[in-house]
Amino acid sequence: MAREVFKKFKSCITIDGINDFKHAYDAINVIYKSLQEDRDDADISKIMRDLHAVVADAVRPVEEGVCKEERKPYDISKIDFERLRQEFAKSPKKNTTVQELKTIIERRLAKLMRENPLRADFQARYEEIIDGYNSEKDRLTIEKTFEALLRFVEALDGEEQRHVREGLDPESVVMFDLLMKPELSPKEIAQIKLIAGQLLSNLKREKLKIAQWTEKEATRDAVRSTIFDFLYSDQTGLPDAYTEPEIQEKVEAVFRHVYYAYPTVPSPVFARA
Repeated sequence: MAREVFKKFKSCITIDGINDFKHAYDAINVIYKSLQEDRDDADISKIMRDLHAVVADAVRPVEEGVCKEERKPYDISKIDFERLRQEFAKSPKKNTTVQELKTIIERRLAKLMRENPLRADFQARYEEIIDGYNSEKDRLTIEKTFEALLRFVEALDGEEQRHVREGLDPESVVMFDLLMKPELSPKEIAQIKLIAGQLLSNLKREKLKIAQWTEKEATRDAVRSTIFDFLYSDQTGLPDAYTEPEIQEKVEAVFRHVYYAYPTVPSPVFARA
């Protein structure tokens, strides 16, 4: 509701008498910013990303038995799923097959979440499948879970290749997602794609190359200011469809992302993935 007020006020900026409502606009803006601060304080996404990173670095599979031969990791994108369906139909150990498929998917999902926490809907969808599986493990449930996991893998395939469809590299598509908002025109979406690539290149070329920039208040402020100036600029900034509070929200979202993903350049998050 606050954003609608900002949008309408901005649209009426040339109308005589609009400033008679400036006090109401300012009051709503103060409330809006307070709500944003409350939301940021309650946001645990960075904590979850940090935990994912700790677990990913610390946990290593231990194989039982005496076999010491090296095994290459599964590349799930190369699995023949139709053949896998046929083999599953004949398998006497369907529950074991589902568990193995879960393990492969969880590794892949963790990679996607490390790269872009905005993919939380994939995590929620996976958890919904597994909750149904855990609630009742009869034969029919196991078979339905297996089929649901295969469809989920297909969705992951699509998400991993989305950057190609968007015409962006995997790192820039995260920036694009952070800057996007609903109901933009095709022209505005194209502009956001351009901004995403240019902003990331600008940051990686200069501010993010400063040694240990995340540990110094002055360098952190410099990175935030660079993002702010870029997104507010008449030449490089976000489209007119974005209100000032929305731009400020995007500034903070981009800053949180680069703080997490780019303590150094190249990014250790994307390098590990």
